[in-house]
Amino acid sequence: MAAGRGMRMMPLTEHVPKPMVTLDGSTLISYGINFLKKNIPNIHITVGYKGNMVAEHTIQQGVNTIFNTEGKGNAWWIFNTLMKYLDAPLLVLTCDNVVELDLDRLNEEYVQLDSPAVVLVPVVPVKGMEGDYILHDHNKVTQLSRDIPTGLYCSGIQIINPAKLNTIAHPTESFYDVWNDTMKVGQLYCSDLYPTKWTAIDTVDQLRNLNGID
Repeated sequence: MAAGRGMRMMPLTEHVPKPMVTLDGSTLISYGINFLKKNIPNIHITVGYKGNMVAEHTIQQGVNTIFNTEGKGNAWWIFNTLMKYLDAPLLVLTCDNVVELDLDRLNEEYVQLDSPAVVLVPVVPVKGMEGDYILHDHNKVTQLSRDIPTGLYCSGIQIINPAKLNTIAHPTESFYDVWNDTMKVGQLYCSDLYPTKWTAIDTVDQLRNLNGID
């Protein structure tokens, strides 16, 4: 997912879309694409703000599909594109995740959990990062909360089955609604597998730190 405005990285993102900020001599989104290419043959991108720039750049990286979701919420594409017919596990990443994760093990665990509609990949809570804590009962998520601290934190990484979601969740543009709908019917799970490396880049300072700039 690479459609965000990147407001917290202004003024940098006034001229350059967040997915294309420089990371390790390349771009933030290229880092994610190269990570996925090791295990995943088909890569699809959602674009919005300065979408033409991101689309041209990612096509050069060999992605399969570009979805223009400008002005739409982060889950709109699940219910309003051809992806809604996909009855298979789909790994969802946000372009601001810098991650290393054993995708083979994650897929094995997904199957062991009986291939639910959604599996969230957690991380250890990081001080200073806003997000949702995960409460669960034997991997089945019972609550997502910003007020009840736990040892599990939503990373922005998840596996979904779009076709299943279109049968149990109401059409929405928000992943929060997707999670609430799937939680109600016992189809929202969390993984036992943590990334070996994970950082969410939300600010210019976080980007500078990763690039080794003081």
